[in-house]
Amino acid sequence: MTFEEFTQEAHALGYQETLSRSWDPLTVLATHTHPFDAKALVTAGEMWLTVDGKTQHLLAGDRFELAREVPHDERYGAQGATYWVARRS
Repeated sequence: MTFEEFTQEAHALGYQETLSRSWDPLTVLATHTHPFDAKALVTAGEMWLTVDGKTQHLLAGDRFELAREVPHDERYGAQGATYWVARRS
């Protein structure tokens, strides 16, 4: 899938914005929330996403979704990570 295809898919689902996010190796983001729904596709590296005490280990090709205002933690691997994310207000 290309970024353009990801964007088209997201817009068809009602997401208004798409962007590519890259994180440095071993970055840790403590519990936080976002004021938007997010739907993402990991494109490089690895990350761990923890929601409600459950952790997902995500690799390139994996997808995840988060509803707005859901508390979560993020941790990125030794290579960092990149994902494409669609956001819906």
